[in-house]
Amino acid sequence: MKQTKTVQRVFILGMDGAGNFVQQANTPNLDAWLARGAFTNEAQAELPTISAECWGSILHGVTPDKHGLTNDKVANESYLNDSPYPSLFRLVREQQPEAKLASFTGWSPINSGIIEDNLGVHKVSLPDAELVPALLEYIEENPDIRLLFLQLDEPDGSGHRHGYGEDSPEYLAMISTCDERIGTILNRIEQLGLVEDSLIILLTDHGGGGTEKHNHGSDHPMDRNVFWGCVGPGVKRGRLSGPVSITDTAEVTALALGLTVPEQWDARLPKGLLDDSNSNSDSDSLWESHHG
Repeated sequence: MKQTKTVQRVFILGMDGAGNFVQQANTPNLDAWLARGAFTNEAQAELPTISAECWGSILHGVTPDKHGLTNDKVANESYLNDSPYPSLFRLVREQQPEAKLASFTGWSPINSGIIEDNLGVHKVSLPDAELVPALLEYIEENPDIRLLFLQLDEPDGSGHRHGYGEDSPEYLAMISTCDERIGTILNRIEQLGLVEDSLIILLTDHGGGGTEKHNHGSDHPMDRNVFWGCVGPGVKRGRLSGPVSITDTAEVTALALGLTVPEQWDARLPKGLLDDSNSNSDSDSLWESHHG
């Protein structure tokens, strides 16, 4: 019976506003890495398909009507440390106090308004081109990181400027640029020998161009259908056939890190994500569902 390593760390590596247009863009790094795990191009963003609502659900495990985050709110307010809907970072800090936590974002309101303050999270907000070198340096110095989050912002900016969709070459080119940047990170993780005991989640928050060429927010498939993938111990390789929500990212991350999941979370473990051939292996206890 195949044995798997337990997960020592989770990397959530995302780009903003890419939808599932990675299918039309040149994304050799994502293509290669998603093929090493479970993936779908039909995952669902939350409604409305807007950054704060969607990243909020990814990091807090609940739908936007519960976490209440909007672009205006996160730009002006800190997320409450006593909210009944804790972020993944707060969950790790409360249950694993010594864990190293880091968040690197191109859109600074994620760090200031979606992830709680005073948790000892290493937060960096920089333009994408400067963000990736800072992240690479951090990983090399902190291979014992427990949870690391990345949000590259530029696909969304390009969509707003040039239009979203497969007929927008500037937008597709920016997705390709982000693929190169994420590829650099993935290759460094591999060079450092961290892949075997890491869970890597690759995703975006929403798409665009469904009802307005230069915008997003609707329930149109161009806005709502997104790519999502997961690579690591215990994960079954291949295309996921069941429903996946971006909110499920929180459940996958929490269970991989051995955390007790809040009962009020809407996040769930996607069906077919785990490799059944690992029965009685380390991955069983790793992925056992714990709801508080």
